[in-house]
Formats: sequence, C-alpha cells, structure tokens
Amino acid sequence: MQPSRFNVRCYGILLNNNQLLLSKELIKGEEYIKFPGGGLLLGEGTLEALHREFIEELDIEISVVQHFYTTDFYVPSVFDNSQIISVYYIIKTNEIEKINSVIAATTDYAQTPNDQLFEWVSLADDIAPTMSLPIDKIVVELLKNKSNYRS
Repeated sequence: MQPSRFNVRCYGILLNNNQLLLSKELIKGEEYIKFPGGGLLLGEGTLEALHREFIEELDIEISVVQHFYTTDFYVPSVFDNSQIISVYYIIKTNEIEKINSVIAATTDYAQTPNDQLFEWVSLADDIAPTMSLPIDKIVVELLKNKSNYRS
C-alpha cells in the first residue's frame, strides 16, 4: 500500500562516559526501546522539535552538537499508512544529574506520565538487536563505528 503522508521524527543521541541514553516507551501496549525524541509538529523545525521533546520527556535543556543521520531508505510506519523519516542529532546537556534522578525515580511505567522510562546503556555492548525501530539499529551501528562520537 502506498503511504498517504510523511511522518518526520527527531531523535537525540546523548552520550555520557561511553553510555548512551535510551528510552523505553509503551506505545499501543507494546514496549519500544528507542532513542529519546519524537514527532515533528506542523510549523516546527527539526531542531525546535528536538528541544521540545527533551523538555517534555526529561525536563532538560539540550544543545545540538551536529546532525548525525537522516533516514536514507524507505520505512513504512507500523502504526498507520505513513512513511517514516527520522533525523538524528548528536546532543549534549549540562543536566546529566537531572537525567540520573529521573532514571532513579522511575522504575516502572506506572510512575511516568508518558509511559516512558529512560536508561543508560554501554555503547560497547551489542545493543543494536535490542532496539525496536529499524532505523535506530542502523544508527547504533554507525555510532559504534565512529569512535570520535564517544565521550
């Protein structure tokens, strides 16, 4: 079936001491392990969306270091009749302790307003197979192959 629209997603790649921040989200009753971020709203740019998503999800300010990857192959949505385009940015923040507090305070989905949990995972581990989205799997492998992105 031909997609009827585009769905643009913006994600942040946050590394701290070779640990990568990931999100676990309940979406339509299924758990998804993915990068933090989300959908672009009409009238919003990708950077604006990324900043908004990190404020909504973690209540933190971020700085964008650089663009890392944009989907370069066709990805159909598993939720509706749209084509997914994902844009990934390397980001940084001065609020790592705030993230750690959020992680420590929420151990199950019932404790979160958005059915979302966060965790740090080692970039040295084989995490690509645990990622739920096909684009995220590719991004993890690209990150592992670019040692200059490790912190």
